[in-house]
Amino acid sequence: MPGLASLLLEILAPTRCAACDGDVLRAALFCEACAPSVTAWDGPDAAFEYGGAVALAIARLKYRARSDLGPRLGRAAAALVARGTIDVVVPVPLHPHRLAERGFNQSALVAMPIAKSLRVPLAARALRRVRNTPKQMELDRARRAANVAGAFVCRSPEVVREKRVLLVDDVKTTGATLGEAAAVLRCAGAREVVLFALAAKD
Repeated sequence: MPGLASLLLEILAPTRCAACDGDVLRAALFCEACAPSVTAWDGPDAAFEYGGAVALAIARLKYRARSDLGPRLGRAAAALVARGTIDVVVPVPLHPHRLAERGFNQSALVAMPIAKSLRVPLAARALRRVRNTPKQMELDRARRAANVAGAFVCRSPEVVREKRVLLVDDVKTTGATLGEAAAVLRCAGAREVVLFALAAKD
């Protein structure tokens, strides 16, 4: 894992590909070899198709302790967020046990530059995950909705009440996780919940 000085330099002026650590032009996310595999998602609810360099970068972020990649991916996603009136950005939370294991919430890291781009607050603790559910990607479509049912509570209703909330996750497949979290925010008084993921796949 990079030292603090190199981590700060990487965040400010990245010089390595997010997928393979190859050389990139200053501030580029992917190198010339990886970039052709990146495809924008055809819809307003995600930035990229899940696959190629994007999938590799997300795997490195989540499973190889590359927390430095979260803000970089978030800045790229921020450019593709549908513009409109958003009052607050809320990331999908991890269960405390998984957060302790990983050391960071990847969705929160992605959401930070999105909130900054929209010039609205980031409410990283508005939602709490109360059930340590199996990973969605390990389940078939039929079991994903049941897996996340009752998994979230809103612990800061005052932050979302009467607000238009942008709910951010790292990967969307069936949309079950985002849908369950959005329902909790609406029950807490959110006027509207807009769903957005860094990457999505069918």
